[in-house]
Amino acid sequence: ADREDHDCTTLKVASVGLLSQFVVDILHPGASTVPKTDIQAKLASMYKVKDDKTVVVFGMKHKFGGGKTTGFGCIYENLKTLKQFEPMHRQLKLGVAEAKKKMGRRAKKELKGKLKKLRGTKKNDAKK
Repeated sequence: ADREDHDCTTLKVASVGLLSQFVVDILHPGASTVPKTDIQAKLASMYKVKDDKTVVVFGMKHKFGGGKTTGFGCIYENLKTLKQFEPMHRQLKLGVAEAKKKMGRRAKKELKGKLKKLRGTKKNDAKK
């Protein structure tokens, strides 16, 4: 089956201030699951959204036997509102936000030991 061979419908559409929420139904008979990027693009064209990144699709569940997938979607007015309300893990998946740099396990332990020996402002400077 073709990549574009899927039908996308939205149910239970609710517009809440800065975003629209809805249930997404995708019919794709004879084809495997449809990529989220394709679903985002299709929803963006359906709702005449300028930026595809403001369309978020998640929680996709596939029906047994194939042919139908159901999930949840949100369309934000702009990237600013998306960054404000969308959870960090989904922002990372969309490529909107970048992950924080984590300190390694060994480095954390060394810093902890170093901080034990310091007091006052020197301790604050060592944390940075």
